[in-house]
Amino acid sequence: MSNSVTNHNASYQWQPEDGRMTFEGEDVIIFWIETAMKSFVNTIEEVSGSAAANIVMETAGFRMGQLVSDFFRGDDITQVIHSLTGIYASAGWFAMEVVEINPEEKKVTIRMRDSWEYKINRLQGKEKIGNFLPGHLAGTLTGLFEQNIGFEVSKSQIEGNEYDEVHYFPSEGHPVQDIHHYIRQQEQEDLLKLEQKVEERTKVLTDLVKEISSPIIPVLEGIVVIPLLGKYDEARAEDMLSNTLQHLPDYSANYLILDVTGLNKEIDDYTISLLQSLTNATKLLGTKSLIVGISPKLGIKLTETNFNLEGLDCFSTLKHAIHFALAQEGKQIIG
Repeated sequence: MSNSVTNHNASYQWQPEDGRMTFEGEDVIIFWIETAMKSFVNTIEEVSGSAAANIVMETAGFRMGQLVSDFFRGDDITQVIHSLTGIYASAGWFAMEVVEINPEEKKVTIRMRDSWEYKINRLQGKEKIGNFLPGHLAGTLTGLFEQNIGFEVSKSQIEGNEYDEVHYFPSEGHPVQDIHHYIRQQEQEDLLKLEQKVEERTKVLTDLVKEISSPIIPVLEGIVVIPLLGKYDEARAEDMLSNTLQHLPDYSANYLILDVTGLNKEIDDYTISLLQSLTNATKLLGTKSLIVGISPKLGIKLTETNFNLEGLDCFSTLKHAIHFALAQEGKQIIG
């Protein structure tokens, strides 16, 4: 069993036994505006965010409008635009009034009243008109005029006016281009945010490395130890030297023990230069430097670079260096 009706020259047909409904000969479905459609729009906004949702809705409306225009290719544009009032009203989209048409300048002014988008926006508590329906008519007019048509909203029912009034005119802009631009812009913004996070994280880690990589460790009164670990580049070597000169006087140390055991795998010119700078600088502060843990590899490197060992005492272990420093002051560890 099928039922059919014609309204405003638009034809409906229902075929309940087949679960089918047609409008103007095409399959259609029915959505409840205040529940299903509202949920649909809400979901888009929740997933993509309100800014992206506006562009998505406008682009979707625009593309759907271009499909509508395909049905009227070659027909008189003025007549088609006027015929749309009955079609959209019959489909329950909105009450449409064509205020002005200028085919030569390709300008159109349209009023929409009580549209499904307005009803949803009202339920959402929105303060501005949605972009789907204005974009949809822009797409329809773009197809009819065969030139990209943009729009400007002059009155909005959601803002308290009696109707939505939208002016359509030739435009270089295009919502499909806008959404691609938006995607690229979002990707760039996301990349910048990621780079900022990386920079912030790198700074935190760098500061942490500076703080713990070469600490000044007091072991006994007048004796401090600095373990040299890993690879030193120019920046790290400068930080190490600056930190030592700045904080060493706080310990009133007579002896500074440089433990180079951790350098045995990372020996380069920066490392050798750092050792020389540390021993020379601490001497000026009245602190004698001792070196422990020199490996054969490091010993060869020091010899090749003419490292000045004059006045420096070297020991194989930290224990030996501590006993030596104590002995120089007439002390010893008993126990």
